[in-house]
Amino acid sequence: MDPLNSEQVEAFWRDGYLVLDGAVPADDLADLQAVIGGWVEESRNHVAPWGTTMDGRGRFDVQPGHSAEHPALRRVASPQEVCDVHLRIMRDSPLVDAAAQLVGPNLAVNNVKTNCKQPGVGTTVRFHQDLAYEAHSNDDMLAALLFVDDVTLDNGPLEVLPGTHRGPIFDHWQDGVFTGTIADRDLAGLGEPVACFGSAGSACLMHTRLVHGSAANLAEHPRTLAIFSYRSEDSRILHPNHLPSIHEGEVVRGVATGRVRASSYEMALGEKPTTASFFDQQAQGDPV
Repeated sequence: MDPLNSEQVEAFWRDGYLVLDGAVPADDLADLQAVIGGWVEESRNHVAPWGTTMDGRGRFDVQPGHSAEHPALRRVASPQEVCDVHLRIMRDSPLVDAAAQLVGPNLAVNNVKTNCKQPGVGTTVRFHQDLAYEAHSNDDMLAALLFVDDVTLDNGPLEVLPGTHRGPIFDHWQDGVFTGTIADRDLAGLGEPVACFGSAGSACLMHTRLVHGSAANLAEHPRTLAIFSYRSEDSRILHPNHLPSIHEGEVVRGVATGRVRASSYEMALGEKPTTASFFDQQAQGDPV
């Protein structure tokens, strides 16, 4: 039985996103919270990004101003390589079934990451489209953003611009620099952002072309998202993955077809971060 009803499927393709309650089992959520809480505590022992991904960059990224007294862990790259619960959810959870219903039935892993906003830390995400970071042969791709904490209107929720997945792929270069952001002049006229919030264990399914961002956490509790990105198995990446992993391309639903499908679109190729995460790329450019 499909996890999503026809109204939910229609809403996803109309708006480019869909918020689900109770998206993972309670045990998985509790395990995830414990692991990530442990990483935040571990971050107190480091003054800079630490750990190593398969391409030699830092796995655990921290916001400028991070300290033992005020930990500011902001990104864990490919956490499923070092965490059993991330791997378990990536491979077998209701989120996987929902993703397969929308962009499958043959579904492959694109990448996995965890984004954190600690209380009192100015971590923001400027408006962008995920596809601008990762050109593929077709855009049947989505991210499942799992709310590890309660997400409220004041702790930096995901903000989306509904329907923009059906529009252009915007330029994410500013004055010859890949800032990974959309210029203010291009955002004008796209409508008002809609905040996606809910209790821990909820999730947002978001199309790869949907324009989105988020503000700083102004609350006294963290806002953490475990993000599992999937693609149709016949959508193949056209350049090195900006979040490489041993699990890239792993088929988690359906079968490997050995085929590639192309759709018509045009975009400027993104640029792979040289540091631990895309946050440093976004910091390169001021809003235009």
